[in-house]
Amino acid sequence: MKTKEGTKPRQKVFSPKLFSCFKDYSGQKLVNDIVAGVIVAIIALPLSIALAIASGVSPEQGLYTAIVAGFVIAFLGGSRVNISGPTAAFAAIVAGIVAQHGLSGLIVATILAGLILILMGVFRIGGLIKYIPMTITVGFTAGIAVTIAIGQLKDFLGLTYPAGMQTIETLDKLKAVALSLNTINLHAVIVGLIGMAILILFPLLGKVLKGGFGKVISKIPASIIAVIAGVLIVSFTPLKVNTIGTLYPDIKAGFPVPSFPAISFDTVVSVAPSALTIAILAAIESLLSCVVSDGMIGDRHNSNTELIALGIGNIASGIFGGIPATGAIARTAANVKNGGRSPVSGMVHAIVLLLFLVVLMPLAKLIPMPIIAAILFMVAYNMSEWRHFVHIIKTAPKSDIIVMILTFVLTVVFDLVVAIIAGLLLAFVLFMKRMSDVSSVRRWDANDGDRKAKKIPEGTVVYEYSGPMFFAGSDKILDCLAADGAKTVILRMGKVDALDATAMRNLETLNSSLKEKGVRLVFSHVRQQPLSVMKRAGFIDKVGEGNFFGDIDDALESAETWTPDDD
Repeated sequence: MKTKEGTKPRQKVFSPKLFSCFKDYSGQKLVNDIVAGVIVAIIALPLSIALAIASGVSPEQGLYTAIVAGFVIAFLGGSRVNISGPTAAFAAIVAGIVAQHGLSGLIVATILAGLILILMGVFRIGGLIKYIPMTITVGFTAGIAVTIAIGQLKDFLGLTYPAGMQTIETLDKLKAVALSLNTINLHAVIVGLIGMAILILFPLLGKVLKGGFGKVISKIPASIIAVIAGVLIVSFTPLKVNTIGTLYPDIKAGFPVPSFPAISFDTVVSVAPSALTIAILAAIESLLSCVVSDGMIGDRHNSNTELIALGIGNIASGIFGGIPATGAIARTAANVKNGGRSPVSGMVHAIVLLLFLVVLMPLAKLIPMPIIAAILFMVAYNMSEWRHFVHIIKTAPKSDIIVMILTFVLTVVFDLVVAIIAGLLLAFVLFMKRMSDVSSVRRWDANDGDRKAKKIPEGTVVYEYSGPMFFAGSDKILDCLAADGAKTVILRMGKVDALDATAMRNLETLNSSLKEKGVRLVFSHVRQQPLSVMKRAGFIDKVGEGNFFGDIDDALESAETWTPDDD
C-alpha cells in the first residue's frame, strides 16, 4: 500500500494477529503460551462465576462467556495477548436487562451489541473511541464499582430481604440492605471476612517469602485459595452459609448448547439502547486493554480487527447462552506476565475452562456465597481506581470534575445508559464553552508594540481573530462591525485553524454589512482549511480574490493605496 512520505501505512480492517504470529512461532513459544493460558484460566474461573452471579444469571453462563467469546476473540482478534470474557463493567447493565426483559432479552441485546461492534470495526470507528473523555470512563467505572459492591452486601452479610421487595436498581438494593440489617448471619460474615483476609494477605505472602517458593506463591491466584478455603470451612466446620448450589440447584455441567430465542421487533427496540451501551463499553474496555498490553510487549494492536472479533465473539456468546464479553485488563496483564505472547494463550485459557465446565462444574455448587461476595468486593475496589478519581478532583479543571461526578452519580442512581449519554452531552457542551472562551477578536492599536508590520494607514482598522471559528463563538467576528468611520477593515486569520458553516455564515454577514457601509473587507494570513471552506462557499468570489493577502504588510500597503473607485 502506497503512503505519503512520513506517514504510517493504513492497517487492514480485518487482519487477525494469530496468523501473523505463526510466521516466527516455535515450540518454546507454544509451551509459554500453554503455561500462561492455564494460569489465566485459573484466575478467570472464580471471576467468571462471580461476575455471572453479579449479573443476575446462573454461574455457568459466566463460564460459557469466557469459553466461547474468549476463544473466538483470541482466534480472530487484533491483539496478540488480549484475554476476553465477562467483566465487572457489564454486571449492572446485564442485571438490569435480565430483570426487565429476561434471559431472552439479554441474548438479543448481546447479539445486537455484537452486530454493532462488527459495524464499528468495518467502518473503522476503532480509532474514534479515544475521543470519549477520560473523565466519563473514570466516572462510570467508579459508579459500576459502587453498584457491584452494594449488590454484594446481601450475600456477604447473609441478609434476607423483605418478601416481595424489588431490588433491581442500586438504590433499591441499598434500601433493602438497610431494612434487612436485623437479619445479619454471623456465619456468613465470618466466612466473608476470612475470604477478604485471604484475598488481601495471600498476594503479600509471595512478596515476603524469598526464593523459588515465593515465586510459586505469587503465581497462585488469591481468589482460588479463597474459594478452596471457603469450601473447606463450610464443609468441615459448624459455619453454615448459602452456597452456589443453594441458590442455583440446577447448575449445569457440559458443553454449552446453542439456542436461538424468539426475536420480535418490540424486543429489539426495547433492548437497543442497552445493546449500544454494551457495544461502546466493550469497545472502550477492550481497546484500553489492548493499549496497555501493547506497552507491555512492544506490539501494536489492530483496533478495527479487535472490534470485529469482539462483535463475532459476543454474537457467539449470546447464541451459546453467555453474557456480553470484552477484553479484561487484569487477565490480559496476567497473561503477559506469565509468558503469553500470542493468541494461542487466550485460546488455551478457554479450553482449560471448558474442561472444568465439563468435568468439575458440580464442585462449584460448594462455593460459599460470602466468598463470591468477597471476590467481587475486591473486583470493585480494583476497578474503582479511587486514587485516580481523587487525583482528578484535586487537579483537573472544574468542568472535567463536574462531568466525572455527574457520570458517577447517574451510574449509581439510574443506569449506565443515562450516565454515558448525559456525560457525553455535558462534556460536549462544556468543551464548546471552553473553545468559545479561547476564541477572541482583538483590534490592533496604532502603537501595538507586538505588531511587526508597517504603520496602519488612516481609515484602516485591523482585527485579529484567534482560535477556532465555529458555531459556539463565531459571532464574535461581528465585533468588526464596530469599526466606525473606517474605509478598510483587515481581518487577520493566521491563528484560525478551523472554520465551520456557522462561522462562514457570520463572515458573509460581516462582508454584506460592511459593503452596505461602503467599507472594504480584506483578509490576511488565511490558512488552508478556512480558505478551502471559503472557496467551496463561493465567499472568495463575493469578496474578490484581490482582497486576500498572504502577508499583513501587503494587506496594509493595499489599504493605504485603495480608494472606493477601485471597486
